Amino acid sequence: MVAMELQDSLSPTCPPTTTPRRLLLRIDSRILPLVCALYLLAFLDRVNIANARAFGLESELHLSGIQFNTALTIFFIPYVLFEIPSNILLKRAGPRVYLSACCFGFGLVTTLQGFVSGYGGLLAARFFLGLFECGMVPGCFYLIGMWYRREEAQKRFSLFFASTALAGAFGGLLASAIGKMEGIRRYLGWRWIFILEGLLTCVVAGGLLLVFPDFVEGAKWLTPEERTYIQARLAADQGPSAASRKITFADVKKVMSDFKVWFGGLIYFALVVPAYGYAFFSPTILLTYRYSPIETQLRSVPPYATAFGLSMLVAIASDHIRHRFTFVVTGMFISLTGLAVLLNIHNAVDTQYGALFLVAGGLYAAMPVAVCWFNMNLLGHHRRSIGIAWQIGFGNIGGIISTYSFLRDDAPLFRKGYIICISFLCLGLASAGAYAAALVWENRKRDKTAVAVVVSEKEKEEMGDLNPEFRYML
Repeated sequence: MVAMELQDSLSPTCPPTTTPRRLLLRIDSRILPLVCALYLLAFLDRVNIANARAFGLESELHLSGIQFNTALTIFFIPYVLFEIPSNILLKRAGPRVYLSACCFGFGLVTTLQGFVSGYGGLLAARFFLGLFECGMVPGCFYLIGMWYRREEAQKRFSLFFASTALAGAFGGLLASAIGKMEGIRRYLGWRWIFILEGLLTCVVAGGLLLVFPDFVEGAKWLTPEERTYIQARLAADQGPSAASRKITFADVKKVMSDFKVWFGGLIYFALVVPAYGYAFFSPTILLTYRYSPIETQLRSVPPYATAFGLSMLVAIASDHIRHRFTFVVTGMFISLTGLAVLLNIHNAVDTQYGALFLVAGGLYAAMPVAVCWFNMNLLGHHRRSIGIAWQIGFGNIGGIISTYSFLRDDAPLFRKGYIICISFLCLGLASAGAYAAALVWENRKRDKTAVAVVVSEKEKEEMGDLNPEFRYML
């Protein structure tokens, strides 16, 4: 766990039955393992189709041309469209019930995906997988953001997001083991990957329904005094949470009319294209290095493991100095370096394999910082739930682009795919710079007018981060 001391002169007094450090450790131990497990399973069930491809999915289902890429794409249609409605439903039903139900749903769909007999069945499975998974990422980010102060949040966001790196590493190891079940009950190895990983998800979903956390206001595992203390210390850092306030369509319109929100979406959109390009096609790229299917799965593990370590180091440093922008753009430059190597070097397998470490490490370092930066600059349940759902939903349009970036006919050089990824990272750098400039401009404007503006507590709750007393974090 990543507990830290709660020190701030504005914070209220901690209940006498505990200490700030122990309380934060309890929060970490209750929330982080569960959201990380949930996201690991969600991402594993989303991208294990890349592992299944290495074990003969395309040949048995007689896929041709870009049909495999289309199967990847259809996942993102419901995933993009239902992000904001999903977060509104999560707010009403509560994270424990809603996210546990979604987890069971995508686990069941993954299991059934192992029994499809043709292209149409695969498309249907991928569509419903996207529908059930659409609430995972924005929902968990929303939940985490409502429990921690801004200078505490990055380590938690990165640990959660790095679950995808663990899923990539774990998925490669698991697929290499499951692939050896080839022929059992006359099923090829790719079917067993879906069946067993989906059943595991369904079992875990049942456990999550019993223990998954809700928002602070509904956390029955805390005493009333502890809940009051946590709410007060969050309010001292971020202002009123507006937890009792219903989210309306007018809130959606107001959030989306804020130009800063669009920059946050563009940053994530630009990162998603190379991130999903790597997640979906790194096994395919490794196969072009003439590794066997089993060796391909094992070789996919070290880049993900390295990405996890780098992501956590960046998170610790970012929280320590209370700064996000520099870490986002540095991660992008690291990935750009790796992609430039892959674009220009084609006859040195060790160098090419090393470049994959740079691509994965830079992306997994930058993405959680970009999400935390944007999420924690939105205040109140109504603005944060909508804003984070927008960022993740809009950003995952990049997933559609990534699915057509690395086509089978472009192997083994994949020049088009690498150029697309480089182009979007350049868009990300420009968007991050524009977002940072907008925050500086807004903070300076508020500094000049702060004395002249008097805002009531009710108005602060309604305005969220638009409150002129609030200052954005760079």
